[in-house]
Amino acid sequence: MSIRTISRCSLVLGLATLVSACSMLGFGDSSDGTAQTSNACKWNRSSCMYEGRYEAGERDYAEEEARRLNQASAAKLRRNAVR
Repeated sequence: MSIRTISRCSLVLGLATLVSACSMLGFGDSSDGTAQTSNACKWNRSSCMYEGRYEAGERDYAEEEARRLNQASAAKLRRNAVR
């Protein structure tokens, strides 16, 4: 292999590494900022907690959804424990 071929391959490999790193960090995911908000919530959950009042029916919906998610998670744990 010539030096030119090796340098081209390393340039392509370097660019691929850069693109995958940016993808993993969430750069360029979306223009609406949801990826940034999601990442912020992963690192500091209290910054994403809403302190205001619920709208009509929202509290009941949130409690029912939490109950459903907890049941699904418990069922998944039971399935995995049996294996």
